Amino acid sequence: MKISTTLQVTLFCLLLLSATITLAQTASTLPLISVQGNKFVTAGGKPIVFRGLDTSDPDKLQRDSHWNKEYFEVMKSWGANVVRFPVHPNAWRKQGSENYIKLLDQGVQWATELGLYVIIDWHSIGNLRSELYQNPMYETTKKETLEFWRTMAKHYKGNTTVAMFELFNEPTVMGGQAGTCTWPQWKEIMEEIIVVIRANGSQAVPLVAGFNWAYDLTPVNQDPINAQGIAYVSHPYPMKREKPWEPQWALDWGNVAKKYPVILTEIGFCGPDDKGAHVPVISDESYGDAITKYADANGISYTIWVFDPQWAPMLISDWKFTPTRQGRYFKAALQKYGKK
Repeated sequence: MKISTTLQVTLFCLLLLSATITLAQTASTLPLISVQGNKFVTAGGKPIVFRGLDTSDPDKLQRDSHWNKEYFEVMKSWGANVVRFPVHPNAWRKQGSENYIKLLDQGVQWATELGLYVIIDWHSIGNLRSELYQNPMYETTKKETLEFWRTMAKHYKGNTTVAMFELFNEPTVMGGQAGTCTWPQWKEIMEEIIVVIRANGSQAVPLVAGFNWAYDLTPVNQDPINAQGIAYVSHPYPMKREKPWEPQWALDWGNVAKKYPVILTEIGFCGPDDKGAHVPVISDESYGDAITKYADANGISYTIWVFDPQWAPMLISDWKFTPTRQGRYFKAALQKYGKK
């Protein structure tokens, strides 16, 4: 059958348009995440609870030759619906923004293909106000932090896979060793970062951590961050409080979840004799039972630290992805959600 030149051109244009639409859908296939009341919601206001895994720093994973799609496929097979990328300031500077963004782009693409949301975390520990930190790897400045988030906001504007920006991993004055910082002072810094993110076009949900290494959210009850559409973070490792945990969790961070979304971006445990055991993570499966049940009962999201065989508390013991003690516990816990 002979096709006219005009028809051939029309068919070619239709095919090109179809391919363009398909590529656009592939690049951004996950529904936009936003905040409604005390819940994370997808498009149309459908609530979603995040349960997932913390990666180690993409810079480390690249050096270990394990920043690849297989790594993400295994996390997905464990039952994760979100992954958290901890970006250490020293790794960001060492790689340079251009190279590091390439790493993040690879991870975001693999996550998108597998239906996993992404949290990008500025992984510092210490006092951003005094610029005193727990370890040199965490050293940054307020200017660098603002520049990092301006870069992230511009680069991932419109990318719905990148659901959340964790503004600062673990704020702490370390009992005065890192100087002083009041909640109003911290609040002012966080609000400025949020302004920068929003002004640069990002719709990612900002995540704000409390003091005491991101454990204590009690100031939020009386003096919340002055911004809409945000969520709060706690890292309630087992040794932060003694048993029974639940009444103290309720006072320290759980009550905040009645009004705002809360996500526990680091939970986990090591047995006292396990590799990597250290304060504040030493415990057993009773902690796993308690934290997952408390989170589920209160609609609280969480990610588990850490999907790496060197960093602790580790979820895997080798690069064959063999689960550790806590890995066995949390893999089973995550996979249960998919069976409900």
